[in-house]
Amino acid sequence: MNSPELILIGAAVLDYLIGDPRGWLHPVQVMGWCITGYLKVVLRGINHPTLLKLTGTGFAIALIVGSSAIAQLIIAMARSLHPIFGILVAVILLASCFAGRSLRNAATDVLEPLAAGNLAEARSRLQLYVGRDTQTLSEPEILRAVFETVSENAVDGVTAPLFYALLGALLPAGSVGLAIAYKASSTLDSMIGYRTAPYAEIGWFSAKIDDLLTWLPCRLTVVTLALLSGKPAHVWALCRRDAPHDPSPNSGWSECVYAAALDVQVGGVNHYGGIEKQKPFLGEALRPITAERVWAALRLTRWCVSIWLGIWGVGYGIWKTAHYLIN
Repeated sequence: MNSPELILIGAAVLDYLIGDPRGWLHPVQVMGWCITGYLKVVLRGINHPTLLKLTGTGFAIALIVGSSAIAQLIIAMARSLHPIFGILVAVILLASCFAGRSLRNAATDVLEPLAAGNLAEARSRLQLYVGRDTQTLSEPEILRAVFETVSENAVDGVTAPLFYALLGALLPAGSVGLAIAYKASSTLDSMIGYRTAPYAEIGWFSAKIDDLLTWLPCRLTVVTLALLSGKPAHVWALCRRDAPHDPSPNSGWSECVYAAALDVQVGGVNHYGGIEKQKPFLGEALRPITAERVWAALRLTRWCVSIWLGIWGVGYGIWKTAHYLIN
């Protein structure tokens, strides 16, 4: 039983309603264990830059391809027991690739104490989700940090995995195989894709492949959100003006499109371990960043997911109908 539409819709609904249950083993957790173990072995025995780059490249390819293959094997084993069980396992695995509910939960976790006037608790909870120092952040700075987290992670946590799931549904790898492969790439980038020692060489390929794989779904997200905003030309112009100033080829576009669509501005001074860092300003500060703007950003992500699923569903339905009529 090959039901890509059931798997896609089921995974999207499961992520929206439940997300990642606490205490459950998550594929990203397993990937993280593999990366951590690999680093301990390699960094202890290799220090030549070229060798580090070669081993880092080989490991990244092995993890990306291996994660996809293992996921497909698990689904095949489940399907051999019963076709419906195979679909259920595929839905659960694919839902684990999406972070829509996790982003919503993170925003709620910080905004609830902030709304109650408990700045100390909001700062403490925010520290779980961002890398910047939070101990002295004011309310507007906390709101900016939440908005930036929601907008920056919307692509690599939601729309990019969905893009590869939709693409995979048309390929032998399947939705889960391609989405898991992308998730492995994203996990590698988040753990070792840095320009600082000791990751500059060993994480070089991981950073490059994630930038490459994220480029297209990021731009499609920008186009979709620009259209949803009702002012596509304005949003696109702001993104073209501001996004290239961000050192990341994708994060700047992701944050900027949300800022432009919702008439707010992100970026500014952050502190990391006490060190001040100036991030480029993205968008125009026509409105202040409020909790409502954060919820609006999350709604935009959900609308983007719904539109992509709808377009894919219509196209897939037309293809199946044409295939049936021809044969």
